[in-house]
Amino acid sequence: MNPADLQPGGRWHGRFRWRLVFGMVCFVAIYAVLAGKLVLATVIAPVLPNPVVIAATRPDLTATIPPPDRAPILDRSGKILAVSLPSAALFANPKQITNPARDTRLLRSVLPFLNRETLRARLSNRHYGFVYLDRFLTSAQELAVNRLGIPGIYFQRTWARHYPNDDIAAHILGGVTPGQQGISGVERYFNKRLTADPGRPLRLSISVALENIVHKALATAVSDYKAQGACSIVESMTGRVLAMVSLPDYNANDLHTVNPSLLFNRCVSGDYGPGSMMKVVTLAGAMQSGMMHYWDRFNTSHPLSLDGFVIRDYEPVTYWLAMPAILAYSSVIGTSRIATIMGPKLQRAWLRNLGFFKPPPIQLPGVQPPIWHPKADWRMLTTMTVSFGNGIAMAPMTLVNAEDAIVNGGILYRPTLLARQPGAPPRRGVRVMRRHVSVVMRNLMRDVVLSGTGIYARVHGYLVGGKTGTAQVVRPSGGYYNRLNDAGFIAIFPADHPRYVVYAMVIHPKPTKKMQHFCYGFTTGGYVAAPVVGSIIRQMGPLFGIPPLKGTALAAVSKRFRIPLKPPVPPGRTSLGPDDPFPPGANRYAYVLAHQTPPKLIDAAAVRDALRRIELAVPGQVIRRDRKHLISWDEAHQGVG
Repeated sequence: MNPADLQPGGRWHGRFRWRLVFGMVCFVAIYAVLAGKLVLATVIAPVLPNPVVIAATRPDLTATIPPPDRAPILDRSGKILAVSLPSAALFANPKQITNPARDTRLLRSVLPFLNRETLRARLSNRHYGFVYLDRFLTSAQELAVNRLGIPGIYFQRTWARHYPNDDIAAHILGGVTPGQQGISGVERYFNKRLTADPGRPLRLSISVALENIVHKALATAVSDYKAQGACSIVESMTGRVLAMVSLPDYNANDLHTVNPSLLFNRCVSGDYGPGSMMKVVTLAGAMQSGMMHYWDRFNTSHPLSLDGFVIRDYEPVTYWLAMPAILAYSSVIGTSRIATIMGPKLQRAWLRNLGFFKPPPIQLPGVQPPIWHPKADWRMLTTMTVSFGNGIAMAPMTLVNAEDAIVNGGILYRPTLLARQPGAPPRRGVRVMRRHVSVVMRNLMRDVVLSGTGIYARVHGYLVGGKTGTAQVVRPSGGYYNRLNDAGFIAIFPADHPRYVVYAMVIHPKPTKKMQHFCYGFTTGGYVAAPVVGSIIRQMGPLFGIPPLKGTALAAVSKRFRIPLKPPVPPGRTSLGPDDPFPPGANRYAYVLAHQTPPKLIDAAAVRDALRRIELAVPGQVIRRDRKHLISWDEAHQGVG
């Protein structure tokens, strides 16, 4: 092309000029249309985005966490004992895992508690499309795993049961399975209730503050005496359990990893000999039968021998003792005399009414039935040994509940772990004993602490009554260990108007060098368990609003609330003693034990009356009536038991 053709006036100049103008006009027109369309779509007639799309991209700030799958558990004051918290389960699809060794290393870098071999085996198992790696991750752990960005690793929303008090009340609460189903403790017993209404808390009668007090007092005793274990129960006069501790225990949050032996709840699942604490039961039964009274005296001047078995007192006396002294001095001889006067039939009826022949009816799984001699073998020696706590064993809960009835006015309540519901009527129990007998027993138990074997349970400003118990330990092959025992103490507090029963038992204590200056080599209930109970009462008094008495007020109550160790015989009444050792209806065993020949005929009416008094709590029971006022011993004791 000739350059001159592009110059003005040239052949091509005009053509190119018009083409350029045309292109510019087209571009201007296009941009004008676009600008108009933009103004129309944004200003004049804007096009709104699809609401469905907006809803899908906008975060839902009104969403709430779904309710937990189990109801929380609270103590009597509303403090949390167990609660379900949101958590995440970690799982994998092994078919999507490309490098199990690398992914195992990455996961353990943020979750070092995972077992290396187990984790790698699960990630390598391509036969499955789903395997759990961990059931419960915290939020921080979930975030750390998510940052790894490992393909085939996923999270599942779940709930985790949490026990904020760790080992406090662990045996009561129990635990749940990974699927959040109750597996032990109240979690298991009330599993249906906890899962059916997750929004309604389960309130227990337990006080977490008192539970902590009891736990520390028991743990100190176990440490001081290098004991195998211990247990303690605090129960109100209406059968509500305020504290229950069994040692050794465990952190409730680690239920699935602890040694199974630590899960054993000694309070309800173990059978232990009550030792001399059983003497309270024996004396109460004797007075309830009407055959004996607290002012009666019994021959404790020499040991008792029967079939090669010798019963002697630790601190023997040479005179006859009344019931206050028998309990205060813990006389085995005196208790045996009393039991043989009652005989097996009355003794068994009394124990049956107090619940000694059944597992403790508490709301916990795994309760243990007691151990006792069968009816056919319940003979003279059994009657004697059971009276002072040998030859029978039961869960501590059974003993505590029975002694509760003995001091609360004579009403046996079913023990419970549930708190009282607002507006609920008072609990109802079954009367097993006359009220005045219960009042007498409070006085007798007070003497044990004032001048008997329970002096180390004294608490300044408080009236405490109680009874020591030192039980021999049975060998697996039979017989008893020579220097091995369980030390127990049971107390009522305050003794003048009881509100609580406090029980403690230390299992297999040893006379350690640390405690040698205090126990002098003895590991009895008075030296080992009584101080534990005293420590508990000293702290629980202020906790439950019971102020200590001082000065003249304390002296006045103490003077009024006491029966002398040698009580006088009330005017117009008679007393058993050297001149009249046996009441009407006394069992033949009492005569045999005193080396006297039993009479051929007994006062059957007296036996019937005594049985009626003991069985007053059995509704609808018909007591056999004899056609003759006097019957032979064989007839009266046919089928004894």
